[in-house]
Amino acid sequence: ALPASSHRCSYPAKSSRLRAALRDRGGSHPPRELYFLIARYLSAGPCRRAAQVLVQELEQYQLLPKRLDWEGNEHSRSYEELVLSNKHVAPDHLLQICQRIGPMLDKEIPPSISRVTSLLGAGRQSLLRTAKGTLI
Repeated sequence: ALPASSHRCSYPAKSSRLRAALRDRGGSHPPRELYFLIARYLSAGPCRRAAQVLVQELEQYQLLPKRLDWEGNEHSRSYEELVLSNKHVAPDHLLQICQRIGPMLDKEIPPSISRVTSLLGAGRQSLLRTAKGTLI
């Protein structure tokens, strides 16, 4: 049995490494999640072979979101491990996100033509429009 003191998470070096790892991974994490969501979306539609190829490449190049342990170390995961650990993410999760963005933006910055929604819109119909009329 381990001494009682070894059960505490009072390792300042490790906890600071964990905080640093969480802070530093912000720039690369969203694209990894997007790759996962694209593969998940493709896997349930007519492009299943494309999904298989994408998953192979994501795993080969380690482009999927990594697991972070309590010491701040990152660990690669397979696509299947991600699916199992993210059961709340349905195959159409990315589609649901896309469907919600337009109406939320329309409330803040109305488009020039209401009820016309497209991910490919330009100008005042673009999902990247700003209140100043510029695109991000």
